Amino acid sequence: MYTDDDLLALSGIQHIAFCERQWALIHIEKQWADNLRTVEGQHLHNKVNNPFIFETRKNEVIARSISIVSYRLGLYGIADIVEFEKTENKENTVKIPHKNGFYSPYPVEYKRGKEKKDDTDEVQLCAQAICLEEMFKILINKAYIYYGETCHRKEIELSNTLRTRVEELSQKMHDLYKVGITPKTDKKKGCKLCSLLDICMPDLNEKKIKVIEYLQKAIDEP
Repeated sequence: MYTDDDLLALSGIQHIAFCERQWALIHIEKQWADNLRTVEGQHLHNKVNNPFIFETRKNEVIARSISIVSYRLGLYGIADIVEFEKTENKENTVKIPHKNGFYSPYPVEYKRGKEKKDDTDEVQLCAQAICLEEMFKILINKAYIYYGETCHRKEIELSNTLRTRVEELSQKMHDLYKVGITPKTDKKKGCKLCSLLDICMPDLNEKKIKVIEYLQKAIDEP
């Protein structure tokens, strides 16, 4: 179990799932840069994240911007939305003040784009669910992602495989943070979409190597 001093930002689990270097640049070196995608994402989250909104819809209670933490993972953050669904089953449920009955909580994460081919969205959502499980001492078997570009809501099964992936990524974050070393550039296709492209500068790193090789060749020639 981690302590308060050990906690890392839960949002970083999506960064490290995409690229360890990106995570280190943001969370160790404290660097950040916006591009169109991040600005649009912030706009969508601003519409969602109103901590003063707490609404009821039929058999649902919807809470926004919920502070969450897991001392087992060593992560803290904010859940965009947590839906509390009223149920007759008392198992793995919570009581809500001033509300009758029992409720099952499900985190809902909002994303600006469309469904991704990788698991970066799923691991962030699963980490949120693990935080809620630890806080409420319950088990959550599903959660949801809403994609703004397609206006599609996807149900995510919180499988053992996904949970293990979250635990491994969380451990990697703590290991990198402890040594304080930013991994070297590993250029890949997704780099072109990264808001930190100019900071990371994979192309410049490659050019430096080529220049060194050129100068060495020039020195060695008679």
